[in-house]
Amino acid sequence: MKKSRKLLTWNESLKLNKRAYALIYKRCPEMIISRIACIAWDALTPYVGIYLSAMLINELAGNRNASVLKNLVLIILCSAAIISLVTAFLHKWRDTECAGLHYRVQQIFSEKMISMDYVDADNAKTHEMYDTIEQNRNGGGWGLNEVYEHVEGIISSVLTLFGGIAMTITLFISQVPASSGRYAALNNPLFIGLIIAVMLAITYISPSLSTKAGSYYALNSNSHNLGNRLFGYFGWLGYENEYAADVRIYRQDLICDKYNNDKNGIFGSKGMFAKLAKGPIGLYNAASSAVAVLFTGVVYTFVCLKALGGAFGIGSATQYIASITKLSESTSSLIRTAGEMRNNASFLKLIFEFLDIPNNMYQGSLTVEKSMLDYEIEFRDVSFRYPGSESYALYHVNMKFRVGERLAVVGQNGSGKTTFIKLLCRLYDPTEGEILLNGINIREYNYTEYMSVFSVVFQDFKLFAFTLGQNVGTKVDYNKNRAENCLKDAGFGERLKELTDGTETYLYKELSKTGVEISGGEAQKIAFARALYKDAPFIVLDEPTAALDPIAEAEVYSNFNNIVGDKTAIYISHRLSSCRFCDDIAVFDDGQIVQQGSHDELVVDENGKYHELWYAQAQYYK
Repeated sequence: MKKSRKLLTWNESLKLNKRAYALIYKRCPEMIISRIACIAWDALTPYVGIYLSAMLINELAGNRNASVLKNLVLIILCSAAIISLVTAFLHKWRDTECAGLHYRVQQIFSEKMISMDYVDADNAKTHEMYDTIEQNRNGGGWGLNEVYEHVEGIISSVLTLFGGIAMTITLFISQVPASSGRYAALNNPLFIGLIIAVMLAITYISPSLSTKAGSYYALNSNSHNLGNRLFGYFGWLGYENEYAADVRIYRQDLICDKYNNDKNGIFGSKGMFAKLAKGPIGLYNAASSAVAVLFTGVVYTFVCLKALGGAFGIGSATQYIASITKLSESTSSLIRTAGEMRNNASFLKLIFEFLDIPNNMYQGSLTVEKSMLDYEIEFRDVSFRYPGSESYALYHVNMKFRVGERLAVVGQNGSGKTTFIKLLCRLYDPTEGEILLNGINIREYNYTEYMSVFSVVFQDFKLFAFTLGQNVGTKVDYNKNRAENCLKDAGFGERLKELTDGTETYLYKELSKTGVEISGGEAQKIAFARALYKDAPFIVLDEPTAALDPIAEAEVYSNFNNIVGDKTAIYISHRLSSCRFCDDIAVFDDGQIVQQGSHDELVVDENGKYHELWYAQAQYYK
């Protein structure tokens, strides 16, 4: 069977786990400290009970001194009470610090996605990488969430190991009296060495077999993830209201049934993982359990023989059996956890490939004055190719426009209109040529300040499940009066009057049960209000009304044109009726500006692209 990935070396695994743990500790130090405190306490305190119980049994089997027995019982009760109280306190502390841990870990990825250059955030490969990371986490639990559990497992095992050694060392040095006859052979160093070697071998073999079984899931994680994706989609499709009509009309539930109940599917009874479970995974797990039982038999035999020989009392025998069993469990856990850390390392490698995506966008240093009255933007022989593409989305674009002008950018879908805006707003940098603001390459301006010059309503604009005012003001503490005025200017005034909480009304219901659902037209007006609130010198509308009919779109643009006043407005549309009022119209075709001028100038050129588009669409808006 071909495996989809291979294990990393122990050295690589150690480095990746160390880095991952440091990343989590940096964000959640109190959580890590509280968990380690619990682990240390839980690992060592059981030995207190084991030791005191052995003393009590020895006293009962020996002198039976009432005073000694009374004191031992009191000590056992008091220590149990103290241990319980401290345990409760530590676990409460840990649970409090771990609240929302999953979201804090996920925030690492969220912040990375937000902070990376747009060119990378918009790249399909970036999203594919992140999707794989999420599939690994949802499928097998692999990734960052495993790291702190593995490290804590190592710490717990080591502490338990030391405690077990301290409690069992006398087992091997206690001498069987010479008068016990053949049992005296148990004192022979060679016999003791053999017993220790057998115990260590069994202790190593059992978790190694278990880890080997677990490695099949890690090595075949791609198939595991695919199975989860199929179930995650088809298994829950019936819960999606928007699919309800199509599912019934076209009986798409039969397709879902095929994927969810296919015996030969990835997780089916005759599928890949079922075969692995019946084959190597099952065999390794069974062998691991068998070896573990063998260890128990060796321990019981050795301890009982020494007790029969008179090396120690019955109480000590219970101490040794309990302690050496924990010693074995901790050693097995240590080996198993180390193996799991190695299995998880390849998933950490992908995570750090994502987190290490560099920000290469030059940030610039020149100040952009938003109060500047005389702006001029120039595209000078600009060409652009999207990352990984061999074809140009824009090719040798040359254009100038000044503050206060109305520019329409028109053309068919895929002609380069949206790419033009992304370059203008510096979401991307040109592949060739340069864009100038007042004669200076925009790369020289402070990146954040330059972006503040633009308010954009994208075609696929997004509103959030925050309050109406926060959506408009794009901050928690927004100016209420200003937000209300912008909403009124954008045509949302009448709807605003109907909202009991005004601008404090939540949109949608994700964060508030009283949140309101808004229509597409209302969302559009809120997006316009957001653009107005920013009060940027340039306002760009990138086909946000594409779903409307041509007449309705023209009305929206005309109203918005009156609102923007002396700002520079850029309107993008593949429909021409909405742009007649603009001072200048740039016609894009196949990534190039093929015409530029006013409507009256362009429409009379019977050989031009604008004339062709205009009369092709005229039937919709005459």
